[in-house]
Amino acid sequence: MKDPAVLPEGYVERFQVDLAKDRKLFWLINGLGAVLTLILFLIGGAFVPITALFDMEAGLGAYLLRFGVLVAGMLLYIILHEAVHGVFMRRYGEAKVHFGFRLAYAYAGSDGYYSKKHYIIIALAPVVVWGIVLLILNFFTSPEWFWVVYWIQVCNLSGAVGDYYVTWKFRGLPESALIRDTGTAMAVYTRDEKK
Repeated sequence: MKDPAVLPEGYVERFQVDLAKDRKLFWLINGLGAVLTLILFLIGGAFVPITALFDMEAGLGAYLLRFGVLVAGMLLYIILHEAVHGVFMRRYGEAKVHFGFRLAYAYAGSDGYYSKKHYIIIALAPVVVWGIVLLILNFFTSPEWFWVVYWIQVCNLSGAVGDYYVTWKFRGLPESALIRDTGTAMAVYTRDEKK
């Protein structure tokens, strides 16, 4: 059964998580992302020194190719990350999915209402899907290409801090709660106990 496109009767909005309006939360999420990025770079460096990315032994052409692939890969990753959110939004909901950019974020959003379980799957799906794909790719890359793939993995894992945050924040919601994610803002609805 798909989640509703229209808020069912008897539900009221309880709170919102809005990264565009809540500057404190915006900086907290970005700060945590920066800390996680640093930790992941240290972990990657324990396997392959980052200097391997800058190795010019194979020539300037190979060096420039690696950086071109890195930049193109990061741009492609942003699109694919949001596409996975969108695929899962479509899978679980009846409402149309839309994509865009706001502030420093790319987003997939919908005017539909998602169950808590489905929303957590939607939030975490890209980090899991691309985390596995990128991990497998890293096993098959040479040391000078390791950091091209791993850098995208770092973006995958640290760029999902907002997704981790809402998963943590929504974990205690009742199973009947509904979440509407329009992009950078999420509204939480629960049954009105007064009725």
